[in-house]
Amino acid sequence: MIVAAAICPCPPLLVRELTGQAEVLPELRAACAAAVGSLAAAGPDVIVVAGPAGQTAACDPGGRLDIAAYGPASALGGDRAGRAGGTEAGLPLSLGIGARLLDEAGYTGARALHGIAALALPYDCLRLGHQVARSAPRVALLAMGDGSARRSASAPGYLDERAAPFDAAVERAVREADLAALAALDPGLAADLMAAGRPAWQVLAAALGADADPSAAPRTEVLYCDAPFGVAYLVATLAPR
Repeated sequence: MIVAAAICPCPPLLVRELTGQAEVLPELRAACAAAVGSLAAAGPDVIVVAGPAGQTAACDPGGRLDIAAYGPASALGGDRAGRAGGTEAGLPLSLGIGARLLDEAGYTGARALHGIAALALPYDCLRLGHQVARSAPRVALLAMGDGSARRSASAPGYLDERAAPFDAAVERAVREADLAALAALDPGLAADLMAAGRPAWQVLAAALGADADPSAAPRTEVLYCDAPFGVAYLVATLAPR
């Protein structure tokens, strides 16, 4: 049973080693810390982190992010070329940052990490969500993933006029606890807009009960919603009634 859930984005800028002394988006970092803190405070048996990855598969719960893959070695005090030989690849970015957020929140309990293929069909995402909800008596779920990456001409995917309405629809669905709307997100449109969080949001929708009675919709709070650097970042908590 899901006892708490949260949504966080997963940009590398959340990793302090990659931004040095600069205070990059402190409001976003604070919102993510608060959201993950609420999961730990719910007293779960396990916290499940779900996020986009190269394929749909469970990952090592003890795995960590390979920071060197996202920043110059000189900034990290190491030699990327030297580290590459004979070492295993780190977690996918979404799961690696999710794991770091749990560590930073001081969470030491059981955790499970589930990667979801970027182009996974909604049916597969919803099926995984139902499995997650049944994985323990008390489950907290952290859904990792960014919104569209095409909100401005300087965005990673350049400007697409469909991006802002898409992100607004996702935010509205979360604010209104409209799990059916999250479950029905178009994977093709999400892919066009580089909205990597779509699979994880659909896992969350199913885990919380997309087909449940609307009167039992979770209580939601949006802690952050903005598109710095042309990429949409949403942070929210969802508490079942």
